[in-house]
Amino acid sequence: MRRRGRAVPAALVAALSLLPAGRRNGFAHGGPPAAVTDDRLSGAGGTAPAPDRPGPRPTGRTGERGADAGGSRPHEAPGRGAGRGTPRERLRAWAELLRVSALFSVPGDALAGAAAVGRRPGRGTVPAIGASLCLYEAGMALNDWADRDEDAIDRPHRPIPSGRISPAAALGAAGVLTAAGLALAARAGRPALTVATGLAATVWAYDLHLKHTKAGPAAMAAARSLDLLLGATATADVAVPGTGTPGGGGLSDNVAGVTAAAAAAMVPTPGTLKASLPALPAALVLGAHTYGVTAVSRHEAQGGSTGVPLAVLATTTALAAAVLGGGERSSRATDRNAVPQPGGTPGQDLFGQDPFGRGIPGRGILGRGLPGRATDPLRLLVIGLTGAYLRTAGPPLLHATLNPSPPLTQRAVGGGIRAMIPLQAALAARAGSPVTGLAVMGLVPLARSLARKVSLT
Repeated sequence: MRRRGRAVPAALVAALSLLPAGRRNGFAHGGPPAAVTDDRLSGAGGTAPAPDRPGPRPTGRTGERGADAGGSRPHEAPGRGAGRGTPRERLRAWAELLRVSALFSVPGDALAGAAAVGRRPGRGTVPAIGASLCLYEAGMALNDWADRDEDAIDRPHRPIPSGRISPAAALGAAGVLTAAGLALAARAGRPALTVATGLAATVWAYDLHLKHTKAGPAAMAAARSLDLLLGATATADVAVPGTGTPGGGGLSDNVAGVTAAAAAAMVPTPGTLKASLPALPAALVLGAHTYGVTAVSRHEAQGGSTGVPLAVLATTTALAAAVLGGGERSSRATDRNAVPQPGGTPGQDLFGQDPFGRGIPGRGILGRGLPGRATDPLRLLVIGLTGAYLRTAGPPLLHATLNPSPPLTQRAVGGGIRAMIPLQAALAARAGSPVTGLAVMGLVPLARSLARKVSLT
């Protein structure tokens, strides 16, 4: 009997050894399996982790999560394996650190800023876009460096706590990218460099201190607004040919019919920041959207907030209404309001008021109503782009309101980041630059494709 009793456990052990490594009875070590369904945001489904968020590490003999189960791997011990692995693994680690899938939400800032000042992208816009990309990535690297202790608890899969990238390398990358961004902005002119310096200071202040305070969302909103103003300043600071200012430029694809003489009159004196003032309303709209996304992101690790996603959903709807605001305007009204009056005095200010503070019919917060009749192609384009903005940002926020779990809150944040692209496109088209708006919207498929490989959050 004793031999038979010993034979039964031996047979059971032999049977268990045939199961896949790391799983017993259909459950991964450390918890039950996560349901996997289709998720266009992260590439994983349901509550499953995104591709750069691997599941719990295998348990060792002690039963503690993260214990060494045999063999050292890049994910296993914080501080280990930094700089190790194949070139492809190192490249992926940097892609996760810099969140490269969110990069496609950046160029639209400068392009929308250029459209807001009535110009098509010129020689100053290209370095402005490069500066925006560098400063954005500097903020990403600095963010993970500043949060490395917190991520070791809440996000141990991130590149720094998992040991795939050292803290010194991340901080060094942030410094190099910041310097590169300022150098590129300097090529666009001194006014652009001034705006870029303020943007860089805001990014560093946010990552090092402000994001853990109540001023965090406001600081991030200011950074996005400054990014749009950077593109506006770099583009509009270059006068049209014949005005005596060196540089190229040219007129925009603005359908308002501004003449070359009128455009030349609107070009400010080189060395001033007045060029970016017409872009201020668009910058405020983009900043308000960023404020909401940042407010939701403060709960993405723990979840549990219902009021914040609901409030941001209401804000998103209000911003869409602001973009669509304003009624029809005739061509005579367009010419009178878009072109400065003799003597350089415009017929209205940025918010649709004449010099005496009286409102002008058909003018919204963005400065003018939608052009033409209800069937006007530009009007239809603005409506379509605004609808895409609502479709991208709205449903994830609604889901996070109904179920404020961490996965759904993270999806709401990712949706808010991706929604910046159609919002930028709508703002560009709203300013009368349909070609720029369509070009910005062309970044959506690229952003969606890369988001399946590298998480946005």
